[in-house]
Amino acid sequence: MEMNMEFCQSCAMPMTEEFYGTNSDESKNKDYCMYCYDKGEFTADITMEEMIEFCVPKMVENSEFNEKQAREMMNEMFPKLKRWKNNDNK
Repeated sequence: MEMNMEFCQSCAMPMTEEFYGTNSDESKNKDYCMYCYDKGEFTADITMEEMIEFCVPKMVENSEFNEKQAREMMNEMFPKLKRWKNNDNK
């Protein structure tokens, strides 16, 4: 994996330009993916735990990780993401 890889600051999905979300003025938002952020707003009112539960099966399906490994990695990584870092919505 590239060292300078960008990740969505909500769901931790690896991102390239085609996955960027959009701001309210339709400009690209490099912090969040199009699945989490659209037209300047998050697409789901969700807690960090709910996001992890949503993402675990997708990561298992699209990577070499099993469910336990995916959950452990997300529990480590998600609290550091911009959306969840200083948020009481954990």
